[in-house]
Amino acid sequence: MSNIGFLLLDNFSLTCFTQCLDVLVTANHVRPGSIKVHTFSLNSSEVMSDLGIPIRSDTPLTDIRIANLDLMVICSGMRTPRTMPNWLTTLLHKLASLPVALGGLWNGAWYLGKAGLLDGYRCAIHADQRTALAEYSPNTTVTLDTVVIDRDRLTASTPAGAFHLMIKWLYSALDYKVADAVFDVLDYDQSRFRKTADTPNQTVTAPLREVITLMKSNLEEPLGLDHLAQCVKLSRRQVQRFFQAQIGTPPQKYYLELRLTEAQRLIQNSRFAIIDVAIACGFVSAGHFSRRYSAYFGYPPSRESRHDV
Repeated sequence: MSNIGFLLLDNFSLTCFTQCLDVLVTANHVRPGSIKVHTFSLNSSEVMSDLGIPIRSDTPLTDIRIANLDLMVICSGMRTPRTMPNWLTTLLHKLASLPVALGGLWNGAWYLGKAGLLDGYRCAIHADQRTALAEYSPNTTVTLDTVVIDRDRLTASTPAGAFHLMIKWLYSALDYKVADAVFDVLDYDQSRFRKTADTPNQTVTAPLREVITLMKSNLEEPLGLDHLAQCVKLSRRQVQRFFQAQIGTPPQKYYLELRLTEAQRLIQNSRFAIIDVAIACGFVSAGHFSRRYSAYFGYPPSRESRHDV
């Protein structure tokens, strides 16, 4: 039997949490008693999810309880306070000293990184928190992936990632036949979460995905359309047609929106000055950046809200 714990933090992502539970409960239907699920919180209190639905933990945070775990998952969310209370630091270090794998949902990796438990690891974290984690944990490889399993660290940044993280855990912790059966049962319901590309259009082709990946990897020094086309062995005209047909927008506009969206995330989730954000996102001057930002978001970057970092 595998023992899995979920530590619920205020405003945790209920969708990520229930995706995990769906997989684990289904595993117990396939093979009764194969998974034991525990929910934890500070002082065993009720925790409010990001959807305003409270969840009460069922297991006290005692040394005996956590020592029996195979995996502890930190459940966080977009509005979870990005602070590191002493009790959480102490708990995470205690868990790290035990043969317990550690995981994080949504931006749960931030807390693992802040505690120094992601040094030398790859991880997944929600896009809004990538910069913050990179600042606080410079020895961590912060990826663009939605799910990463690196040895005894398991992280997912989206509900889809949470689902696949638990499926992958089943394959490693239980008989693969159980994991296969769970995936077969849930596959239809989960199809809408599957990652084909970072766009809602399900007909995006592999060459276009490559172009988008190149764009995301080159925000500070944007690549020209001819260069992008050359990298994926397409003509400039082919790239333009693919964007228009599959996404409904020209490639230059799509690239600009990627840079502006990343700029917003940097402003909200880092201590960078506006001019530093502009440079990091490929804008040659603060004035040009401000005009583009205002046109896209409807207000200048100086009025953007900054979260506590």
